[in-house]
Amino acid sequence: MSHSVLIERFCADDQRGVVEVILPIQNHEFGIAITEAQQPDLHDIPQFYQCGTGDFWVARYEGKVVGTLGLKDIGNAQTALRKMFVSAPFRGREYGVAALLLNTLLHHAQTKNVKDIFLGTTDKFLAAHRFYEKNGFKEVRVPDLPSAFPLMAVDSKFYRLTF
Repeated sequence: MSHSVLIERFCADDQRGVVEVILPIQNHEFGIAITEAQQPDLHDIPQFYQCGTGDFWVARYEGKVVGTLGLKDIGNAQTALRKMFVSAPFRGREYGVAALLLNTLLHHAQTKNVKDIFLGTTDKFLAAHRFYEKNGFKEVRVPDLPSAFPLMAVDSKFYRLTF
């Protein structure tokens, strides 16, 4: 089934689709009161993510954006994994969207000689914790994060993957 899901580099035409995947998950599924306006990175994905060793990808199913994933260059061959969201109907093994997105990001990071990928998530994203741990990410404490890591108010659990 996963052959029908395409992972592609973000382009300007994906803007609405990205927001339409992310906001309902944040607001409705997890009850995080955050608006599109409070996430300036969503308005300028090329400037925010698609520079240095960073990038941003979308997962498409039948032309529609169903998943998102960003990698932000934070200097010193380190990056921050951000905005990993998959629409509910496309989660799990049947479509494998999260794995396809993460594998794309990991391959990209290796070709760019990234040494570390850090990420922050909330206590509520339990399935995400299991997914990251299964993929080799190790939990780290806030003091162990690089100073350039973009701390988000909602994040309470942090992970690191070292190559």
